[in-house]
Amino acid sequence: MADTKEDKAEFDWPPLESNPEIFTTYMHSIGLSSQFQIGEVFGFDEELLAFLPQPTHGIIVAVERASWAEDRQKGSADNISLVDFYMDQSGTLDNACGIIACIHASLNTPVEIAPDSILGRFHSDNADKTPAERCKSLEENKEFKTHHKGYAMEGQSAPVTSDQSKVNHHFIAFVVKNGMLIELDGTKKGPHVIDSNCDDVLRGSIKEIQRRLEDGEITDKLSMMTLSAA
Repeated sequence: MADTKEDKAEFDWPPLESNPEIFTTYMHSIGLSSQFQIGEVFGFDEELLAFLPQPTHGIIVAVERASWAEDRQKGSADNISLVDFYMDQSGTLDNACGIIACIHASLNTPVEIAPDSILGRFHSDNADKTPAERCKSLEENKEFKTHHKGYAMEGQSAPVTSDQSKVNHHFIAFVVKNGMLIELDGTKKGPHVIDSNCDDVLRGSIKEIQRRLEDGEITDKLSMMTLSAA
């Protein structure tokens, strides 16, 4: 969810349901190899984590932030060089945070993306662009936008196509690059280094989410998914 104050008759990018099946099908349809999937984290206990497919390449979390204004001040443009791909999220990309989290997770980890696919072409077209230019490129990508709207209509809950007050959750991604746990969220000032010494993106992300829960930065209404081997 981006900072969009105006009421729109219809969202440009409706929110996705936090459903790993929808995310997996969506990602496969835009170029993610079938060797990879989006899976659900059912709990933080080691007994439950042991059942997750390995390796885990990235983490996607839907959170309800206590203070959006405070949260967006985190991160730094100085950290953009720490990752392979980072993009901003604008008000026009109102509720594209779910797919942006997937873009951040997939383009900063060793998963396979078909070159001649929606995501593959978006990546190649924007490889040398700035985060703001990548944001603009996604805004203007009619093929991607139409595709997204189709998947936003799927799920068990009723689709939210307008009324920003009904959208409470925001998707973020975590990856490990060069031994650092980094949060990627296009509404922040840039990539946010969480831990400068981390080699386990799953447990490192869980530790950070637990800290935010304890400090009241997010509510307990959250869901966590993995980008992993199928």
